[in-house]
Amino acid sequence: MLVGVMADSHDHLDLLKLAVQQLRDRKIELLLHAGDFIAPFTVPILHEVGCPIRAVFGNNDGEKVGLHSRFAALGHQVQERPWAYEHEGKRFLLLHEPAALDTLTGCREYDLVVYGHTHQIEVRRPDQGALLLNPGEVCGWLTQRATCAVVDLAQRHIEILDLRA
Repeated sequence: MLVGVMADSHDHLDLLKLAVQQLRDRKIELLLHAGDFIAPFTVPILHEVGCPIRAVFGNNDGEKVGLHSRFAALGHQVQERPWAYEHEGKRFLLLHEPAALDTLTGCREYDLVVYGHTHQIEVRRPDQGALLLNPGEVCGWLTQRATCAVVDLAQRHIEILDLRA
């Protein structure tokens, strides 16, 4: 299963569109967003990825009713964090803030643990158990590097995609 992962898009529409285009081109089967979309008008852009979306609210997502409504209207889900769920036999844990990461890395309860908030890329690939990923920031405002990621769960491979050269 190919999973697209992003976090901290913070209303940067041009880079969000570029991330969606790159993930759609890679034919991902699921998109995970670890929060801080900011406004509901970002959700239709995310929807263009063409696959199911699962997301959690971030600490800057103030208009939760509007975000929830937009996600639901397009057939996707957004929840409070943390959110543990299963999709096509794979187990995911979606966070926003980094919490208990050392405990979660390699944890056998999940296949993939995703978080955001720090805007810093972090990839942990233990030999067994949960992969852990912070895909960095789509917005590129704090690190000057706009990124998202593709995870191949079958191969246990994580690729970071740069959204601008």
